[in-house]
Amino acid sequence: MRAAIAAIDDQAWTPIQYTDAVFDQATGTWISRAEVAEIPFTAFAAQKKANQISGRLVVRRIPDLNPHPGQPTLFQTWRFHAFFTTSTLDTITADKTHRGHAIIEQVHADLKNSALAHLPSGKFTANAAWLVLAVIAFNLTRAAATLADTTMGKATTATIRRKLVHVPARIASSARRLTLHLPTAWPWENAWTTLFTGLCAPPPAAAMT
Repeated sequence: MRAAIAAIDDQAWTPIQYTDAVFDQATGTWISRAEVAEIPFTAFAAQKKANQISGRLVVRRIPDLNPHPGQPTLFQTWRFHAFFTTSTLDTITADKTHRGHAIIEQVHADLKNSALAHLPSGKFTANAAWLVLAVIAFNLTRAAATLADTTMGKATTATIRRKLVHVPARIASSARRLTLHLPTAWPWENAWTTLFTGLCAPPPAAAMT
């Protein structure tokens, strides 16, 4: 695989829409430090011919911005991310689709670490209902975290529960009113207050006509 990547021509790399990319309206192309290219590749080439699979190696390269000890490098160094595919998608679309798969795998891992850690029944229908409820809870939790604080938008369900749901608060009743006493010096006070205000604040007064 290293030899295949090294064999890709320097002119074959195409900038893609990636972090910090800018679209140039004049040329209709992306100005980006991330680039993709592809090269024909045969998987399982060391095995017998019947087991070999012909396809493409799609490679994304990103400048290696991590500092290296010692003398600075003379040429720009890259980090490569490659995957093998037999699809008919073009290079850019194939790379974008592959990155989308990586995102959904993170969602799967989050669900497996929470509601889907143990399915409750040996019956398919019961587990199907549990799965629907788990996805609903996941989406509501993610929406709440995004509303509370933009930095929590990518947090895991366990982190959101720890910071916003498992609140060390005390409820007091007085004069037929409930008062929620939150802890002092609580690091997530602002995020929780933003969430509470966004969900429970009274609707805005109707405009005067």
